[in-house]
Order: sequence, then C-alpha cells, then structure tokens
Amino acid sequence: MKARFYSQGEDHYALDPDLKAILDTFAPGLPQEELGAFGRLVGKEVLKVAHHVDQEAPPRLLMHDLDGRRLDQALLSPAQEALLAKLRPMMRPAYEGRGWPLHYAFGYLLADGGLYCILTITQQTAYALHKYAPEWEGVKRELLYGQAYGATWMTEIQGGSDLGANRTVARREGEAYRLYAGDKYFASGAGLADYALVTARPEGAPPGPKGLALFLLPRRVGGELNFRVRRFKEKLATRAVPSGEVELEGSLAYLIGQAEEGIYYTLENLTVSRLANAVAAMGIAKKAHLEALFRVRRRTAFGKTLLEHELIQRDLLWMRLKQVAGTALAFLAVQAFDRVWQERPPYSPDYHLARLLSHLAKGRTAEHAAEITGLAMELFGGLGFLEEYGVARWHREALITPIWEGPANIQALDMAEALAKKRAHEPLLALLAASPLALAHAQRVLKRLEEEGSWYAKEALRGLADAVSLYALERIPKDPFPELARLFAKAFLLGEGLPPGARRPEAYDPWWSLA
Repeated sequence: MKARFYSQGEDHYALDPDLKAILDTFAPGLPQEELGAFGRLVGKEVLKVAHHVDQEAPPRLLMHDLDGRRLDQALLSPAQEALLAKLRPMMRPAYEGRGWPLHYAFGYLLADGGLYCILTITQQTAYALHKYAPEWEGVKRELLYGQAYGATWMTEIQGGSDLGANRTVARREGEAYRLYAGDKYFASGAGLADYALVTARPEGAPPGPKGLALFLLPRRVGGELNFRVRRFKEKLATRAVPSGEVELEGSLAYLIGQAEEGIYYTLENLTVSRLANAVAAMGIAKKAHLEALFRVRRRTAFGKTLLEHELIQRDLLWMRLKQVAGTALAFLAVQAFDRVWQERPPYSPDYHLARLLSHLAKGRTAEHAAEITGLAMELFGGLGFLEEYGVARWHREALITPIWEGPANIQALDMAEALAKKRAHEPLLALLAASPLALAHAQRVLKRLEEEGSWYAKEALRGLADAVSLYALERIPKDPFPELARLFAKAFLLGEGLPPGARRPEAYDPWWSLA
C-alpha cells in the first residue's frame, strides 16, 4: 500500500521552525547541514519505508535453518535493512564528543517508534559498555559503527515494570555466569540483537531491585545459539522492531561493572530510553501536526478553507501549544542529561535533577502525543480514520509512548521517589526561580503531593511538567515564543483557557513566518 502523506518528499527539518528555535536555545551550535540532510532523508525515504514495513512487511521470525537447527532470527524487509544502515550514524554523536542533543534531535526528526527503538536499544547496550565495561570496547564499536545490534531485556512476565520481581538467576561459572529461569516477556529486538543487556539476580543476592545485577548476553557462544526466542508479538504499531519473548536457560552472560550497582546501571539505561521516548513522542506528534497543517490549507468546507474557520484556528493553537511545550520540555531534559551523563554512583544533585526531568518529560510528552495525533485525525474527518491516509498511523504509533519505558504510574512513582529520597525538588525549585509563575505553580503542586501522597502523583507529574515547560518556553527569545509562553501559562497553569487575543495567525500557525 502506498503511503499517503502530505509531507512525503519534504524536508522535515525545514518544515519545523519551532524545533529550530528550541534547539537554538537548549542545544546551540548543532550542525544545520546535518539536520537538514536528515530532515530530507526522513521526508524522502523514512516515511515511505516505515509505512511499507507497518502495512506490508513487518519482521518475521525464522525459527530454523535448512538443516533444522534453531536460528531464532528476525527477517527484515530489505528496504528496512538498507534504511537502518543509513540511520546508524545518529547513534554516535555523544561518543564522538558532539553531545546527546544532536542524537535526540535526529530521534525527534525520525519519529518512527519501531525504527528508533532498534537504534535506541542498540545505543543503550553501547552506553552501558562505554561507562561500566571498557573491556568490551570492541563490542561497543561494533554496535555503534558495525553491523551488530543490541537490546535491553529487563521485563519479565511475572513482574512487568516491577523489576524487583525478576526471577532470572545468575550462577557463577569461572569468569562468566549462566542465567537460569529467565522469561523476558517483552523483549524488543528479539531475533535481531547480537548482544543484549539483561537483568538477573546473582545467587545469594538480596531480593528486590537492589539485588539485581546487569549482564551482557551474546547471541551466540562458540557458534551455538545462547538463548531461545519463543515467538514474536503482533502489535498495534511500532511494527518495525521485532518484539518477542526470550527464554534464558543456561545462557552464558558476562557481568557489567559491580554486581551491587546493577540497579543503578539499569536505571541509567532507562533514562537514555525515556528521553528517546520523550523526543520520539513529540516527533510523532509533529508528524501528525504537519499533516494537519497541510490539510487545513487544502480542504474547503462551507465556502472557505478549514484554516479560515475560527474553531480550526483554536484547534491548531491548542495543538501548537502542546507541541512546543512538550518539545521544549524534552530538550531541556536532554540538556540536563548531557551535562551529567558521565557521572557514576553516587550521583550529584544535578544528576538527580536530570533524572527528575526525564520522568516529567517522558510522562507529559506521551500525553501530548496521544492528544495531538488524535486531534489531527479529527481534522481530517472520516478520512483520518482510514489506514490509507498516514495520519491514522501516527495516532497508533503515539499510543505506545505512555507505556514504553515505564507507564505513567511508574513515572509518577519514580518521580515521587526522586523528590522524597534524592531531594530533587531542591535543584528543580532553584531552576524555576527565574520564572515566578512556574515556581509558584511547582510549589503548590509539591505541597499537595506532600499532603496527598501517591494518590496525587500523576497529577503532580503533570503539574510539575507544565511548570517546567513554561520555564523552558520563556527561555526561547524567538518570536512568537514569548506570546506562546503567555498563552500556555493561561491555558495550562492558570486554567483560564485560550483568550480571544490568540486569534493572530503567528500564534496558531508555525508556518506564518515562512510564507
């Protein structure tokens, strides 16, 4: 089925002046030529191939070779294989001294959950080796520069997000370990990964999450398959990444770093992927926003274009406010992480702030993405519900972002833990001091959270995220961001709604200045 996108063939970086303004503020100096080239790759090739994979060619599991030996290998469309080779360089900037913001800017522009997941879990594997297992430098380089893929397999069938319930046991064998009773139930990259990061409990370690260590699991040892893939799962979206169930029974694995610090390494890896989730959520939302912006200019109803109708203008303003707020929040969190990512436990207050921002960004951007993509479908009318029009896919893709890397409840509880145990609110309030309204809002939220506890945690995450979003928007000097910050404050912090003064085109139309 041929993709039906208005933005097909366009430069997606050039179409997004709001992104450029946000990056100029929170990641100044990024290479414009590279971002433009990547934006053109997205418009000319990524949209087409990703839609092809979603509709016609998802990965399949090849269980056996011609002689009946277990392969448990993911078969990808040749078009997907070729595209992934072109996307691989986006994983490297942080390791080449160019920082994390460039990687995450590419991730935002890519905005395909399945393709980006393959790259993110490969990146996470390289990240752990880079920081805590330098003896695997060759594998790290293979992941970043060669043909190897990585994966992160933590979730087990009995525990889900409760990592402390993991049952996989690690038994020492010489310089390595054997893993037993492992049932990694949501294993992204199953059948594709050459190396995986897995959590397991060494014999004699205490129960709960602090007893978990982190291990490197090769796909093959001595030419033999080192684990089994039970099956691939059929999913609503993110079909480009093969997701399956992996069985570990006698699998050879190698300890990363110190066993007693394994949970900290795991949480660091989750920070990397939660930031990817946040930028991808807003990138997906932007893809839907772009389709809506093209549509309202072309579709005529009741004697004028949709763009000329006042209620459409209000919808577009609502979309844009959520889009810029979520994107600014995400890249503020990326900026904070980029400053501290080399830290090791025990961490500094700045690291705890970066972790807190990752929870706020992951949780709030996922909500924004689901709502923006849903409204974009609505602006297409009945056509928006048809699979042949690409806008429907963006909504499907957005719906994973509240679930991946810990659903909203987990983000809210982890946020509350960072506040209570790490006192992450102290550097947060110091940060917000430059924005009196954001500071006052955050203080009210924190007071209520202290009074009501976890019952209020999700609302607290939303409220703190909106306070930080306002702070971030106020830092962006380019017009019309001062006006967008004012409107965002009225609508989302003060609860006053969208005032009639917001009817000016530069507020609801990000392309106004490009005309």
